[in-house]
Amino acid sequence: MEFFAYFCSRFLHINTTAMFQRYQSSQHRLLWVVLLILFFGVSQPKAVSQTVSPGIDFFSGVDFNFRDINYKTQYEFLIRLNPGFKWDMGNHWQLSGQVLIPIVNQYGTEYSFFQINALNVSKEFKIRNLYLKATAGAFNLNTYGLDMKAFLPLCDWFAFEGQAGYVGFVFVSPRWEIVAPNRFVGTIGGDFYLPQWNTQFRGVFGRYLYRDLGFELEAMRHFNHTTASIYGRWSNNEGFDAGFRFIIALPPYHRKHRAVNVRPISNFRTSYSVMYNIYSNRMYKTDPEENERDGWFSRDFLQWGSHTMEPDFIIKDLRKQ
Repeated sequence: MEFFAYFCSRFLHINTTAMFQRYQSSQHRLLWVVLLILFFGVSQPKAVSQTVSPGIDFFSGVDFNFRDINYKTQYEFLIRLNPGFKWDMGNHWQLSGQVLIPIVNQYGTEYSFFQINALNVSKEFKIRNLYLKATAGAFNLNTYGLDMKAFLPLCDWFAFEGQAGYVGFVFVSPRWEIVAPNRFVGTIGGDFYLPQWNTQFRGVFGRYLYRDLGFELEAMRHFNHTTASIYGRWSNNEGFDAGFRFIIALPPYHRKHRAVNVRPISNFRTSYSVMYNIYSNRMYKTDPEENERDGWFSRDFLQWGSHTMEPDFIIKDLRKQ
C-alpha cells in the first residue's frame, strides 16, 4: 500500500492521502447510519401466523449488487433479474427454482451469462422440539448437492441452529461444467432474541463453502417490513471483515392466494462488506427467497423470533372460501 501511494503521488500526481481519507470516511458514515437504525426506531406488534392452501407462485424481482474495490471508480454495479417459482405441494414439501439474468454488469465476463440460482426440492419436518429442513438439488453460488438445516428453540429468547451440506459445483458460463460433490460444509451456533425490542443476536462458526474456517457475529433489528443488521466475521482465508445488511419486504402487503399466483419477489436484500472477501465465510442458500429476516423455515411451521411479529403479508386464501 505504501508503494502504491508513492507511485500515485510521484508519477500520477494523485493525492492518495486525501483519496483514502474520503474512502474511509464514507465507510464510517454508512456504518453509523446502520447503527442509528438498529438502536432507534419503532418496532411492530405481535401477531399470529397465517396458513394457506397449497399452490404455485411465480415471482420476479431485481438482484442488486455493488462493490467498492476500485480507487478510481467508487462503485461498480451488477444488476440482474431473478425470476423464479415455488410450488407448495402440501405437508411442507416444496419445489423451487430461480435463474439470474444480467441487465447491468460491471463485475466482469464471469457474470455475463444467466445463472441457475436454485432448482431443488425441500421438506420441513419436526422431531419433538427440533425443527429440520432437508433439501436436495441446485443452490446458489453455483452449488448443488444435499443440505440439512436444524433449529432448536430452548425458550422464547434463545435457540441453537446448525447447517450441514455435501456439495459440488455446476457452472453455466462460459460453458457447462459440473464438478462432482467433493466437500462437506457446516456451521453451528446460537440465536438470542429480545421480543420487547424485536432485536436478534446471532453467532455461528464452522467450515464454509471455500474450505475456510471462521465465525460470524450479527446484530439485527426488525421493523415494519424491514430488517437492518451489522455483522463482523473472521476467516482463516482473509482475516477480519465487517459490514451491514438491509432486508425489505416488498409490496403489495395484502395478497390473494389462488392455485396459481403471479407476484413480485417477497424481499429485497442488499449487504455491504468493508473488505469484500468473496471467498471467506460464504454459505449457499437453498431457498430463492431466503434471507436473515425470515430465517430458514416457513412462518406457519416455526413461530420464533421475527415470526412472532406482525406478518409482512396479509394473505386472503380464495381457495378456502
